[in-house]
Amino acid sequence: MTQKRKADDAATTTEALAHAARGAALKLATATGDERTAALRRIHAALKQNADRIKAENKKDLDNAAKNNLSKQLIRRLDLSGADKFDAMLQGVLDIAEMEDPVGKTSLATRLDTGLDLYRVSCPIGVVLIIFEARPEVVVNIAALTIKSGNAVILKGGKEAQYSNAILHQIISEALSEITQSSVTKDAVLLVESRTAIDTLLQMDRYIDLVIPRGSNALVRHVQGNTRIPVLGHADGICTTYLDQNLDQESALRILIDAKTTAPSACNATETLLIHSSHLLTPFFHTLLARLTLANISLRLDPPLFTYLTPLEKQNALITEATEEDFSTEFLDTILAVRAVPTLSAAIAHINSHGSHHTDAIITTSSENADAFLRSVDSADVFWNASTRFADGFRFGFGAEIGVSTNKTHARGPVGVEGLLIYKFRLHGNGQCSGDYGVGKKEYKHEKLEVEENKFQL
Repeated sequence: MTQKRKADDAATTTEALAHAARGAALKLATATGDERTAALRRIHAALKQNADRIKAENKKDLDNAAKNNLSKQLIRRLDLSGADKFDAMLQGVLDIAEMEDPVGKTSLATRLDTGLDLYRVSCPIGVVLIIFEARPEVVVNIAALTIKSGNAVILKGGKEAQYSNAILHQIISEALSEITQSSVTKDAVLLVESRTAIDTLLQMDRYIDLVIPRGSNALVRHVQGNTRIPVLGHADGICTTYLDQNLDQESALRILIDAKTTAPSACNATETLLIHSSHLLTPFFHTLLARLTLANISLRLDPPLFTYLTPLEKQNALITEATEEDFSTEFLDTILAVRAVPTLSAAIAHINSHGSHHTDAIITTSSENADAFLRSVDSADVFWNASTRFADGFRFGFGAEIGVSTNKTHARGPVGVEGLLIYKFRLHGNGQCSGDYGVGKKEYKHEKLEVEENKFQL
């Protein structure tokens, strides 16, 4: 078989899969809330019953990761064997199942005229393509979120978790196949394993409505540059914490260390520290350096800051000079780029020009300054006296998250079930025609009606 023939056959197979997902999405759009909840409970039961199968396949991925000398951090992400992690994954399915049905909710009701009523009603997006790396529990989290929101999903995981992804998908597929007389079918959750399938799927805007890449900067940028399908995601997590002129020093230190060290490679970890210049001539500046380096954080200081260091601090191997590039870098490590700014306005300007519009925080006792920061920083998440690490779907109470978006449209920040919904306008008439209205004819009432939120839920 020629190389071209193989490529054509692979593309045909991938298109058939996308077509199947579209069919499943159309059925899901008519599923009742009870049907979708029942499907999630069945998935939870199947995963629990097959824990040993899942962990056995997961061990194959862990063994391969060790054999290939993958980082300890990546191996921790792959590992499903811990009771807490596995149980949390299962509990996440139940939590999503028990959430209030988000589909069919009315958010606007207007009477255009007597017998002519307009409603804005939440509905699924359709088919979502999720491309992710390393974390196999994403298969379960995403399957639960998409079913709850009435969407079909095509999953493409990384090869480092191929055995784990495959067994999780197989069990979910088996569970959905066992459900009879339901609009939730096994094609609602599909998995592709071939890396070459990604570029083929990215061209299938006929079937796929949204792409969500979860992974490296390179992955996200590749997806954004190679599809006409809307992309929800972020390419970088360059998050900043700003220490304002007036603050609680001990609280600031605790927050900052948490934001940098609890998960240095997470997209919501602080990468840049901005300090109001009034602190440079105070003991707090030196306490700050000492506490951060004691926490094994490498500090890349803007060159002007070196004039404020003591001789001992200048000898600290964890304190080095920063380059300008460091202030636009996602380190994914225990490294902080540090710069002093003369004013709150300068801090805001720096964040808006150097950050990635993900998550940024201000530490201050001034409610006026906090409000100015929260209003002016152009990011999906803006925090006051809190660690940037709180930018997470689970911590926000979404049950789980599809991903984090820095988009300016549709969904922003950690995206849960609501980020997988759009809306449609339903117009209920009684024989009216548009030509009946206009100058010298009937006039529109545009009367706001009381919203019955659950009016159209199945």
